[in-house]
Amino acid sequence: QVQLVESGGGLVQAGGSLRLSCAASGSIFRAIMGWYRQAPGKQRELVASITSGGSTTYADSVKGRFTISRDNAKNTVYLQMNSLKPEDTDVYYCNFRIWRDYWGQGTQVTVSS
Repeated sequence: QVQLVESGGGLVQAGGSLRLSCAASGSIFRAIMGWYRQAPGKQRELVASITSGGSTTYADSVKGRFTISRDNAKNTVYLQMNSLKPEDTDVYYCNFRIWRDYWGQGTQVTVSS
């Protein structure tokens, strides 16, 4: 069982930045780590993911603005979010994937216009 704890969410003005962190209770060395977001009544969608080898994938809506990174020594994955827009407002969830999915509890990101 892996537990994930997200932090770094909050309220920011449009154009601002936030950095989300996700600390895992176990080793993330072999896992694909990802960030997803979900608005009320909508499906959870992929924001960004990073493989154990460092390959990254981004949603088209965040390319060029968000950067995912990982620190295997700290069992932590990060999401640097720049040039935030009101439409980025959502609950952001950390995902750990190896054989199965584990999810964090989510952290709220609110971008005011």
